[in-house]
Amino acid sequence: MGPHPAVAAIRLAVRRVLHDVLTEFHRHAENERPAGQARRPAHAAGPRLAEAAAGGHRAPLAEHPDTPLVLVACSGGADSMALASALAFEARKLAVRAGGITVDHNLQPGSDLRAAEVVARLSAMDLDPVEAVAVHVGREGGPEAAARDARYAALDDAAERHGAAAVLLGHTRDDQAETVLLGLARGSGIRSLSGMAAASGPAGRYRRPFLQLDRQTARKACLVQSLPVWDDPHNIDPAYTRSRLRHEGLPALEKALGKGVVEALARTAQLSRDDADALDTWAAEAERSVRDETGQLECAKLYGLPPAVRRRVLRRAVIEAGAPAGSLFARHLEEVDRLITGWRGQRAINLPGRVEARRQGGRLVIRQS
Repeated sequence: MGPHPAVAAIRLAVRRVLHDVLTEFHRHAENERPAGQARRPAHAAGPRLAEAAAGGHRAPLAEHPDTPLVLVACSGGADSMALASALAFEARKLAVRAGGITVDHNLQPGSDLRAAEVVARLSAMDLDPVEAVAVHVGREGGPEAAARDARYAALDDAAERHGAAAVLLGHTRDDQAETVLLGLARGSGIRSLSGMAAASGPAGRYRRPFLQLDRQTARKACLVQSLPVWDDPHNIDPAYTRSRLRHEGLPALEKALGKGVVEALARTAQLSRDDADALDTWAAEAERSVRDETGQLECAKLYGLPPAVRRRVLRRAVIEAGAPAGSLFARHLEEVDRLITGWRGQRAINLPGRVEARRQGGRLVIRQS
């Protein structure tokens, strides 16, 4: 008898990602190999390591430096515990080392003890390395954004220290739907509506295997495997926007529009991402054609671009000048765009990061003040 359907679903999702990681890892290793060096035996590059000579047991993965390490970011909640269990199960069958990281945000009393419990649970799954990383959460951008920034900084550092090929995140289809609605509420563009990518970060470091699975599947997988989970009280605290959306906004939408809202929003995210990727490619190509021989942006040529493409060119230019991408909003780009489409002798536009944009001699000059 096979595993419970929920367990089978999460394992399949993780297996697919691990195969992608392995393929990319070995492709990169092949490209980095010095000319003339012999290729590794076929069995070493395959999905399983060679069996140890004695007794048919596999040699420990840690003895193979050509084996990629995949870390799971685990808070102890149902989504990430389900992800950790699936990684532990699948890694034993593949040429993959599996470890875990939990981030202690220090936002609640006893958070260090909670982190220690997560480390113990991950270690019990035979994940290695496993560690808890404590961070300081600032205030910039609000509590949710500050916690997210601190968390990703810690995960980036852990991935670099351990030489991890990938870090798995437990975001589900429900999380994706919430992200799309939050972007919609901010009046953001199509890139924001595209939600979270299946792979993101430096060289696609962060992987999200569960974006096609709902939150209930992950919770059910934990239940049938008797995995203890921790429900973060912040997830039900109405002081947080995402919490209000999860417990009030989405249920209200489903009551008004019927079931299927979450699936529709997740589908919208994918369609938006495809469109945004195409427009970004167009903008990258168009940018070369709207610069003069000195590299400055020509207003007349910018005016001839479709608005969606032109604003992408402007956004890239503003970020290159030093504006933080996370602080650059649609209203900023609208003001800069008016220097092109509604020029009436306006003064320079002040932008985040002490960047200013001004029109001068038919050129758009963007630089730090």
